[in-house]
Amino acid sequence: MQNGPTTTQGARPNRPAGSYAARSKRWPSNASRPDSTNSQSAQSAQRSYERYLALARAEVQNGNTIGAENYYQHAEHYFRSMRPDPDGS
Repeated sequence: MQNGPTTTQGARPNRPAGSYAARSKRWPSNASRPDSTNSQSAQSAQRSYERYLALARAEVQNGNTIGAENYYQHAEHYFRSMRPDPDGS
């Protein structure tokens, strides 16, 4: 048995009771988001797709197939987000 003060592993410091309420008042859920055009989001998706492909290829060269698969899955997400919706909306 250990003498002295005991500590609990993983204990978080207590937050003031009103911190969550104050946060929700500052950023209302119904706040309007800045408009983004389809071309901007497509360009962003294209950049992310290319970035994750490059990261995956680097992992393959390093011999890390699990890391490469992770990056390929991220790239696939952005690839799918670049495609138009099948229902045309």
